[in-house]
Amino acid sequence: MTQQLSDDKRLPLVLTQGDPAGVGPQASLLAWQAFQKTPDTRSFYLRGNVATMRDRARESGLDVDIIEIRDPAECEAMFASGLPVIDIASPDVRAGEPNTETGSAIIESIRLGVNDVWDGKASAVVTNPIAKSLLKAAGFQHPGHTEYLAELAGTLTGTPAPYPVMMLIGGGLRVALTTIHMPLRAVPDAITSPLVKQVAQIVSTALKRDFAADSACIGVAGLNPHAGEDGMLGHEEETVIIPALHELNASGINAIGPRPGDTVFHEMLRGAYDAVLAMYHDQGLAPLKTLDMWGGVNVTLGLPFIRTSPDHGTAYDAAGAFNVRADSLIAAINMADTMSRNRIEYDAAHD
Repeated sequence: MTQQLSDDKRLPLVLTQGDPAGVGPQASLLAWQAFQKTPDTRSFYLRGNVATMRDRARESGLDVDIIEIRDPAECEAMFASGLPVIDIASPDVRAGEPNTETGSAIIESIRLGVNDVWDGKASAVVTNPIAKSLLKAAGFQHPGHTEYLAELAGTLTGTPAPYPVMMLIGGGLRVALTTIHMPLRAVPDAITSPLVKQVAQIVSTALKRDFAADSACIGVAGLNPHAGEDGMLGHEEETVIIPALHELNASGINAIGPRPGDTVFHEMLRGAYDAVLAMYHDQGLAPLKTLDMWGGVNVTLGLPFIRTSPDHGTAYDAAGAFNVRADSLIAAINMADTMSRNRIEYDAAHD
């Protein structure tokens, strides 16, 4: 089976509701309000519980009509009047008070959103935050969004699940992670030449296809201080990273490094790279979140569909206090829109 992608650049985006007790519903309402002020905006709809969305609009004092639709094709015509929502049955839940009984609806929202993109009804999926602990208690077998999305991709394509790469975007940086959520002491053993090559290849493809970065130049961070200082501060650069970079460059991928982790991000801000490949979670995310704590976007690369997400969690305390910021969700919507346009143009030029 092949993905039924449309060449219609005006296909809507689909938002998942995320955890209905978290900030997702309120942020979605705020995002709709923000995009009403933007000319020629991409429309979007949400797959979630209609009653919950109406409750959050009322409780938040937001003047947003919730318009129930049954098909994504209805979205564009209705978007100016209110936030279109395709209903998913879910138990009532109060803002800030998570309930494991909502787990199946949270998962269904993600699955249906991905199916909409795959079936050519939406151009990209933007996922609102979920709580891994709540879903685990509800029987969810995946560590988080990313792994579940990869499994869905494998199911849709009839192939093994693709390897997903996390890229964070904000503050002028694009940062991809070689390793993600693991103890720091496990990182050196996890970083291998094949892994560095695989992640860099996925990043290079995405830079060209989704971000219109023709040079696709990747600055690769070293693992150790000063990128190992010629072996004085560690050997991973010489034994693992440099051999991988030689093979990448020989294959035509523009990967430069290993560069010291304390300078590579500054170099990108000066225009040296289109993205940085960090070796571990905090090496990449600390500088990005320092530059842009509120507007960062999480993008999953390597999937056969576009997925973006706010770079924050469910924030139950903010949801319960009705003190929600939608900056990151708005940025994720804009990023999904840009990526979908770029992908259509790239694919048309390379057919």
